[in-house]
Amino acid sequence: MFYGRLVERIVRPDANRLTPAVAHPDGVDFLPLPSWKVFMIQFLNIAGTGPIFGAILGAKFGPAAYLWIVLGSIFAGAVHDYLSGMLSLRHDGAGLPELIGRYLGKRMRPAVLVFSVFLLVMVGVVFVYSPALILGSLCGSTWVWVWIIFAYYVLATMLPIDRIIGRIYPLFAVSLLFMAAALLVCLLVKWPVLPELWHGLAHTDGGGAASGMGALFPCLFITIACGAISGFHATQSPLMARCMKNERLGRPIFYGAMITEGVVALVWATVSMYFFYGSPAPGYALIEGAANVGFATPAPAVVTLVCNDWLGVVGGILALLGVVAAPITSGDTAFRSARLIVADFFHLSQRPVAKRLAVSLPLFVVSIALLFWQVDNPNGFNVVWQYFGWANQTLAVFTLWTLTVWLSKQGRAYWLTLVPAVFMTVVCVSYLLTSPFAFALAPAVGNGVAGCTAAVCLLLFAKFRASESGRQI
Repeated sequence: MFYGRLVERIVRPDANRLTPAVAHPDGVDFLPLPSWKVFMIQFLNIAGTGPIFGAILGAKFGPAAYLWIVLGSIFAGAVHDYLSGMLSLRHDGAGLPELIGRYLGKRMRPAVLVFSVFLLVMVGVVFVYSPALILGSLCGSTWVWVWIIFAYYVLATMLPIDRIIGRIYPLFAVSLLFMAAALLVCLLVKWPVLPELWHGLAHTDGGGAASGMGALFPCLFITIACGAISGFHATQSPLMARCMKNERLGRPIFYGAMITEGVVALVWATVSMYFFYGSPAPGYALIEGAANVGFATPAPAVVTLVCNDWLGVVGGILALLGVVAAPITSGDTAFRSARLIVADFFHLSQRPVAKRLAVSLPLFVVSIALLFWQVDNPNGFNVVWQYFGWANQTLAVFTLWTLTVWLSKQGRAYWLTLVPAVFMTVVCVSYLLTSPFAFALAPAVGNGVAGCTAAVCLLLFAKFRASESGRQI
């Protein structure tokens, strides 16, 4: 309500400027939609399993997760989402590689294209398997649900945005919000024993290490991605930038959807904090039958246990469906975004169905291969999630630096994005060097290199600022 309004004043949206959807609708991707529907679609696009599974895994680090979700959502994630969405609006609905290439240099464009498509394919893979696991636990076979969900992805990727996405997303959004609201009511009624911040810090490193998640810094900031800041969101914002009727809708849609996602992440982090650290500790040891099972329990199992135990059979099924809807509705738009990014790069019209299929088919083939590897590997989901988390936050770094350059060129308050850009640069480089999933170097070495990398980025930005001042003179 306050910081978002400040950011909006700096961007200065113009209600009289034509949006891409109004300027040249094509009936497929550029299509004006009602503002409430755009918000619902944006919220589900960015939500996925990030604010749920990410918050559950992040809760293993202890109460420090609360601080990252709150501060990250307000000062980093929502700013990132709002500005990237407005930047796309101002550039005719352009995708992320096009925007990064425009402001960080043309050489960055193909690299970001590959990086973005790789991330989006991983999102599709993760968001096929995780809902299939939950649905398989309710009825039927996991593999049957995998192919049903994948078939839906194919249709949603190929058809115009108002045929499937525009019609069913509002229903899915209601189910997801019902789930969060129901669990919030349960928290207030049950009032479970939770660790306070000053008591829980002792658990912070132990929880992360015990669960194989790594040290608090930088692993917490990679694990909780979509609930605080996520580069994936910047690939989704252009979808809605091509459907908005007015620039003034940017703050409630882009900034507001991220804050809503942060609230969902807070609910699940709080529930999971009881699961891992509550009294008795862990909270669900009796259900699982082992005293230390909390840290070993995967996120989908936490969702199933909590919903069934707290909400009963009917409420549990509705809540689980809400959790299932979130990843499915992010997976389909991930493939759709990948199709549009590739098509924009090669200047391919997406009106003919044949051209849509030509772009989409290779993406589906690669995702199926990754899906089979993930299922065959016992630790496949955790590995894919960690690499997804790092790629996700690294893409956010590119986006934040792009937004910083854009604000600087506009003579606006570029510190809005400069501060989170520097912080996330340190996080991503440190994670790549120190994480057990990557190079596993000593923290002192990894953090030192990360700090030097951020310093180099600051020097390059200072050089850019100096050159811009010279041109103005």
